[in-house]
Amino acid sequence: MTGELESPASVLVSVPLDRRIAEALTRIDRLQVPDMPDRIIAATALHLGIPLMSRDGKIRASVVTTIW
Repeated sequence: MTGELESPASVLVSVPLDRRIAEALTRIDRLQVPDMPDRIIAATALHLGIPLMSRDGKIRASVVTTIW
């Protein structure tokens, strides 16, 4: 996968966890999405304003727009 991220033709982008994503965590209900890694992924999608591809029912029931 590292090779794919480094390829100039890649559609994948590495997004660092930063303050803005950490702030977006406050928009993900901890009771609705209890697992921190899942909340970080959901907050990243919220921050970037993109839908998240997930079949996780908890994430799909949250404020995050999902595709599946």
